[in-house]
Amino acid sequence: MADSLRDQLLKSGIVKQVREEQRPKPPQPSRGARPPQGKAKPHASPARRDSSEMDLASAYAIRAQAEASERKRAEQEAAELARIKRERKAKIQKLLEGQVLNKADADHVRHFEYGGKIRRVHVDADQLAALNEGRLGVVQQNGRYLLVGQAIAEQVRAIDPHQLALLVDPQTATDDDGVPDDLMW
Repeated sequence: MADSLRDQLLKSGIVKQVREEQRPKPPQPSRGARPPQGKAKPHASPARRDSSEMDLASAYAIRAQAEASERKRAEQEAAELARIKRERKAKIQKLLEGQVLNKADADHVRHFEYGGKIRRVHVDADQLAALNEGRLGVVQQNGRYLLVGQAIAEQVRAIDPHQLALLVDPQTATDDDGVPDDLMW
């Protein structure tokens, strides 16, 4: 007759025969021990494991530790970026002190695209001509658009190019693109 499945597995070497001595024996209750009360079943001792086998709790602990370290690294990176941004903003603020050319009695409006939207700055006729020629620039600071000279606008561009809202390139300002520079919107 054919060998049993157990015998076939033992012959092929897939399964090793476990000796009686190697099997863990269930713990014997001591004489003074009370039986557990309630409906809970007594806990069996955990099965013996190889050192290379990882249990579920340790895998979760390793995963939680990795996620915590990743969160901490991301928070540190965000804090560093915020610090750099604050330093740049302070440098630009210091650079702009006394250099702003905005006038309260400006009668023209110069529209420009910044941040995907159409923005505007109020200028007089001379400032409008200088702005269109590239001798003046517009810097965005604290939600306002400030008119500054070309040198200051270039310094702002060097510190943080995102804060420079408008600086017309003199080479492209002389090109005839079909749209007059003094066009009012």
